[in-house]
Amino acid sequence: MKLTHYAKQLRSKQAMKRSYGIFEKQFRKYFDKAVKAKGITGSMLIKIVESRLDNTVYRLGFALSRAHARQMVNHGHILVNGRKVDIPSYELKAGDTIEISEKIRSNSDVKQAIEVSSSRNVSPWLEVDYDLFKGTFVRMPEVEEVNLPIDVQDIIELYSK
Repeated sequence: MKLTHYAKQLRSKQAMKRSYGIFEKQFRKYFDKAVKAKGITGSMLIKIVESRLDNTVYRLGFALSRAHARQMVNHGHILVNGRKVDIPSYELKAGDTIEISEKIRSNSDVKQAIEVSSSRNVSPWLEVDYDLFKGTFVRMPEVEEVNLPIDVQDIIELYSK
């Protein structure tokens, strides 16, 4: 069965929202922010969702999934620049350091996530030190660096109507 162009656009949007754990209202705000930003809208949208704290905790390898990362942030187990941040949508800036709080470092899920992650490469816009339970958001990612099976252009066309 061949999908219509509109159905393909909807599928791309749903896939992106689902993979990042974002609801429609917040996704729309991100899209509007990406439109207003200088640069290519699709690229800006990717940069915005990739700079979320919960996503970065997952990308650093401190959590088994984005949902696990979101829970860690919600429960106050993540420090940004030495301060506790419990907002999963907190937007990181270049140079921010992300650290796991002392009380959860011995958690079996965190240890398992770090064990699995230490054997694979971390995203090029991040640096991580698993021994110190610390990572750095070095810079905003480029679209080519983010491995998403989603056509961002479909999402842009869908919202531009």
